[in-house]
Amino acid sequence: MASLPRLVLVVEDVMAEQKLMLALLQRSGYKAVGHGSAEAAWDWLGSYELPALVVADIGLPGESGLDLCRRIRAHPDWHDLPVVMCSCRDREADRFWAQKQGATDYLTKPYTPQQLLKVVQKYVT
Repeated sequence: MASLPRLVLVVEDVMAEQKLMLALLQRSGYKAVGHGSAEAAWDWLGSYELPALVVADIGLPGESGLDLCRRIRAHPDWHDLPVVMCSCRDREADRFWAQKQGATDYLTKPYTPQQLLKVVQKYVT
């Protein structure tokens, strides 16, 4: 019997980018859900199936992706959930700051489909 696809939560406010990410993940055999804000993603996390991975843009409207990451790390049941931060900022200081906020990994925009899948495969087996 084949195993069920693992769930990836994508938090991206640019809808065209979110749709591309979701389509790529779904075509690659993952179950993927998208939200356009950290607040919507947080509400969803408390109500539905816990994902195997969260991929979040740093620059979201309202709460940032880093805020979401900190909230996940502070939650007693979710603190081990892998969180990959995405940003167009590619300085070492940006990566370091994301890591200090609890990010498991960092993906620089623009990225290729192969780069996205590689980072997802690293945490979702």
